[in-house]
Amino acid sequence: MIFRQTALEMHAAEARPAEWAVAGMRLTLTVEGGLHLAEASTLVVADLHLEKGSAFAARGQMLPPYDTAATLKRLAALVRRLKPARVIALGDSFHDRGAGGRLGEADRAALTALTEATEWIWVAGNHDPEPPRGLGGWATSELSIGPLTFRHAPRPGRATGEIAGHLHPSARIVGRGRSVRRRCFAANGERLVMPAFGALAGGLNVLDAAFHPLFEGRAFHAFMLGTDVHPIAGRKLVGEARTG
Repeated sequence: MIFRQTALEMHAAEARPAEWAVAGMRLTLTVEGGLHLAEASTLVVADLHLEKGSAFAARGQMLPPYDTAATLKRLAALVRRLKPARVIALGDSFHDRGAGGRLGEADRAALTALTEATEWIWVAGNHDPEPPRGLGGWATSELSIGPLTFRHAPRPGRATGEIAGHLHPSARIVGRGRSVRRRCFAANGERLVMPAFGALAGGLNVLDAAFHPLFEGRAFHAFMLGTDVHPIAGRKLVGEARTG
């Protein structure tokens, strides 16, 4: 089968990812927010939060109902480009327990096509302790590949080899009178916290207290997502600007 590259895929292919090692295992951090383990032919994504828009709409906060389609389009492009044998969805893939029932026909078909194309692993998250039925793949609470352990929520203290999501890290830098805030990977040589992949997932500043038990007292980098992946030493980051 011949795949034609979309403009999104061509842009991503030209962008520069970042290379990093956790517990001695080499990782590629992509501009889309995915983690590629080339030697294990594995792609990892975290916090898709599919159907977040429809969940908000049900509570009266009307958001454009396109977040699931946008997230799956980016994910499908990344899978086509990297051609992994395995995909790990690192928890909170669905925004709530009813998200599977709210998937539109086209989005359901797009997601099923992805889970049928590779070995697909759903890691349990706090929003989705069990994945919706009928979408393919298999579920687990966590799993290991070599020295790495994949789980949704990071554990406080030292956890060598841990790859987690849940916290939706973002980073902010200020320079030349300009402030830039982006989603990011947060990592040192022992562990890595992944950015949220979902279109509406948002982000929490890596200097927030929620990250202190993970990196406090140990140097870390924020790998900020943009046209390239930009590694920024933690000491150069700033907290969120206060208003009011």
